[in-house]
Amino acid sequence: MLANVNATRMELLRLRKRVALASRGHRLLSEKRDEISRQLIQIAREIQPLRKRVEAELLETCRRFMLARATMEPEATKAALEAPTKKFSLVVKFANIMNVRVPHLSKEMEGEIICYGFATTSGEMDVALLALERAFDNLIELAEKEKQARLLAVELQITRRRVNVLEHVVIPELHETIRFIYDKLAEAERDNISRLMKITDIIRA
Repeated sequence: MLANVNATRMELLRLRKRVALASRGHRLLSEKRDEISRQLIQIAREIQPLRKRVEAELLETCRRFMLARATMEPEATKAALEAPTKKFSLVVKFANIMNVRVPHLSKEMEGEIICYGFATTSGEMDVALLALERAFDNLIELAEKEKQARLLAVELQITRRRVNVLEHVVIPELHETIRFIYDKLAEAERDNISRLMKITDIIRA
């Protein structure tokens, strides 16, 4: 590779500009890597207790549904849940974290989740449905944060690779090429001085 380099001052100036640009890119990418790492750590700290809350809420909801089924006739359970009057919509918006497009989730609900008569249903069914409704907020937040964490983790991996390539490949190779051109120019300069001295000696003789 070095044998094909033009050892000229113009090439030296061009390589110096490339080194400056690569060094600036390395610094910016390192800052981006560090900030994404910080964001990931923060999200991870939020995910752990949130996941425990969601698991506890869903476990409680399942337990309540099991109790409701145990105290109701199968036909009554089916009829109570067959025609829900509550509509659920998931709204997805996007935000940028260090140029990574991450989702922000929210819910839109209409109607009442309890949509049956009370004559043939158990109070446990009411409690179970209300517990399920409460679990939605934490469940949506957990899904949002886990998706954000995945996207940031992918971007972190890409950014780390770019930083490593700049740090261990591109910048060292540029410095090596610059040193090679310096040596070639210095060698040419010494040859010129030597020739000038010989010419001077010839003229003086």
